[in-house]
Amino acid sequence: MAEAGSWEVETTGSGLEALERVQSGICPALVLLDVARGDVDSFYTLRWLRRVRPEVPVVVLSHTDDAQHRVEAIRLGAQDYLVRPFDEQELAETLRRHLTLSEGAGDGEVAGEQMEQLGEDMFFVAASPAMRKLRAQVELLAQVDVPLLIVGESGSGKEATARLIHKLSVRSGFRFRQVNCGALPGDMLERELFGYEAGAFPGATRTKTGKFEIAQKGTILLDEVAAMPLGLQSRLLEILQEKRFSRLGGESPLEVDVRILAATNGSIEQALADRKLREDLYYRLSAFTVHVPPLRQRKDEIPLLLGYFMNQLAKHYTLPARTYSSAMLEACQEHAWPGNLRELENFVKRYLVMGDENLALSELGRDWYVGSEHPGGVEAAGAEVEAGKLKSGASGLRSLVQSVKGEAERNAIAVALEQTGWNRKAAARLLKVSYRTLLYKIQQYHMSPPPTYLPTSFTGQGVKGSGHGQ
Repeated sequence: MAEAGSWEVETTGSGLEALERVQSGICPALVLLDVARGDVDSFYTLRWLRRVRPEVPVVVLSHTDDAQHRVEAIRLGAQDYLVRPFDEQELAETLRRHLTLSEGAGDGEVAGEQMEQLGEDMFFVAASPAMRKLRAQVELLAQVDVPLLIVGESGSGKEATARLIHKLSVRSGFRFRQVNCGALPGDMLERELFGYEAGAFPGATRTKTGKFEIAQKGTILLDEVAAMPLGLQSRLLEILQEKRFSRLGGESPLEVDVRILAATNGSIEQALADRKLREDLYYRLSAFTVHVPPLRQRKDEIPLLLGYFMNQLAKHYTLPARTYSSAMLEACQEHAWPGNLRELENFVKRYLVMGDENLALSELGRDWYVGSEHPGGVEAAGAEVEAGKLKSGASGLRSLVQSVKGEAERNAIAVALEQTGWNRKAAARLLKVSYRTLLYKIQQYHMSPPPTYLPTSFTGQGVKGSGHGQ
């Protein structure tokens, strides 16, 4: 891009010439692939462009709006598909969008614009290059009315991705339904999906409509599809192929028009090898596959997510929102978050309610410092410093370091409690931590006062004014 609203353009006379130039070392920011009417060779060009330069977005310009043609272009890796005739503004907007995505522009500003609300408790955020790329892919796939497989770790945002696809599709005016196939036994899952007729089984006193009927003309997400029993997978295959099914206990087939999205957080290859997922069903579902990256691959979004969760949870619990220190923000961005967004939300919830930064940092595996001054210049302070040095200099000894640090921490707390006669509030002030944090640590290290510090109230003398056990 030369300047705002203008681009430097290079043209070639054929797809072969374009490939030769790209392979010679030229790396364009974007490729416009003009497909002439009846030209099938251009798709070979597209296929090879994606192999040679997978990071370069390709926009197909076509003379036909044929659905199969569009689907094939997307399957081969096109980022967008424009049908002639189109106006200059539409083309410019398409170019600007994909060039911005490929350049990873505007961290803070773009992040704010890309927080899309999908419901009261559901959102899609695209403030990192990985998620901006996913957002562009989703926008394109939403226009192609075919089954889709969404793959990603638990809590990474598969349902949000499915809801965004529904929102951007022509089916957005109809219902979206989600079913967790791993949460129900086979017989209950069959009734939930397909419904049943009165008398189909003992206790079926009335006809029940299944999720496929409820989602007619809309979208249904089958979460954890590999957990679906094989018998039900064959029934699902029937819907994909024949667009019809029968209720449990029913005789007349019902026509169904619904887009099926399937999701899994496990290994597809392992599910196929273990024969938990039918191969024919997999191939029907996976013509288009979307991979939702885990949070550890999109850490640019963590500050935005921390702020969003804090504001939403503070409103929900009618509590004042808390702020994050630079140390906590750093720790959050370094944390691996194996539970992804779900784990992050729960972390924010605990911090909002407890309000203890030391405890929050401890959750993230950060050193828990007992304060800037150690009580009485105790030897534990030196041990804690040495543990910190060992931890920063030898990550391979993590478990040993944690043990050393824990012992130093415990010793420092023990000295403070001894100096204050086991008055825990006074000890917390001495250690310069919150009372709640100290209680947590005392419980963590299974500490209890020796008999010499038992308050008089324990012997039946009363507790008023004792000052102990606080």
